[in-house]
Amino acid sequence: MPIVRFPALMKFYVDNQTEFPVAGGTVIELLDNLVARYPALKPHLYEPGGNLRRHFNIFVNGEHIRDLSGLDTELKDDDRVILMVSAAGG
Repeated sequence: MPIVRFPALMKFYVDNQTEFPVAGGTVIELLDNLVARYPALKPHLYEPGGNLRRHFNIFVNGEHIRDLSGLDTELKDDDRVILMVSAAGG
């Protein structure tokens, strides 16, 4: 199963874990399985319309999914998926 690395600021929603396996053949399947396991995550990951929130960046093996196939990026068992929250401010 791919390993997900979760932002420290949000690990409260995933039983205080920062890294753990989540099943999924694509990034969207992995996110669906993540939300099924931890339903409190849904409003933090998704906008009310169902789109992934813009402040989330997702990397697979160090590459941003926008440079791959987006949410349809295929995953292998040994892949590492990193969810990062963008920081903004001034």
